[in-house]
Amino acid sequence: MHRNAPRNAPRRSKTVRNSLACAAVALPVLLVAGCSSDSDQGKESDSPSASASKSPTVAPAKFKELPDSCKSLGKKTVKDLVPGTKNASGKRVGSGDTNDSNSCLWSGLDKYDYRQLTLSLKRFDSDPAIGSGDKRAADYLKLQADEKTSNKDNRNIKESEVSGIGDQASSLAYETKKGDSKGKSEEYRAERLVVRTANVVLTVDYEGAGFEDAKKPGADEVKKQAEKAAKEAVKQIK
Repeated sequence: MHRNAPRNAPRRSKTVRNSLACAAVALPVLLVAGCSSDSDQGKESDSPSASASKSPTVAPAKFKELPDSCKSLGKKTVKDLVPGTKNASGKRVGSGDTNDSNSCLWSGLDKYDYRQLTLSLKRFDSDPAIGSGDKRAADYLKLQADEKTSNKDNRNIKESEVSGIGDQASSLAYETKKGDSKGKSEEYRAERLVVRTANVVLTVDYEGAGFEDAKKPGADEVKKQAEKAAKEAVKQIK
């Protein structure tokens, strides 16, 4: 015999039952929503767009090409700097992509006075991994200067800053001795002038000697001639 529920036992209304059911369903939904929110934040921080925003950037290189070093000096200037030269157009030095670097050489003998001029150009592009074109060029300028100071054959080295040429310029005056094919050596006076214009470096090497007991040129003359070549050549960088 089944017992019947007490007649007077309170019954939950339909409205109350529905409210409890909704609450039971809403609770896990809220928990899931909270977890998914944390997950989404993690995904957002690891997204490609977020990583890209943290990548280093550098200013683009100003100059995209180089002038021809053999055409950077007028023939009148060449004849003034290198008296007795038989080739005012110069001789190409090195090979490869002349838009990244190129060099030209002039030499001449006027009676017993020998002069030699080398003009070199080198261009640097910007690279986020290693720096801007300007910074790379500035680092190279220092290397060009160090190349002469580290050479034990060079004596009486005097290094100085030069103003009024390009964005940055450094000058090295020195003396050295060179031998010829006959085993005879001569004293040379030389100047290396390195100029940076944005992402391009111009290097001028100018030297002179006096053969057959003639005197080598003075320091002021060599410096003046090197600066003359640099000032004219740097104007061709556009």
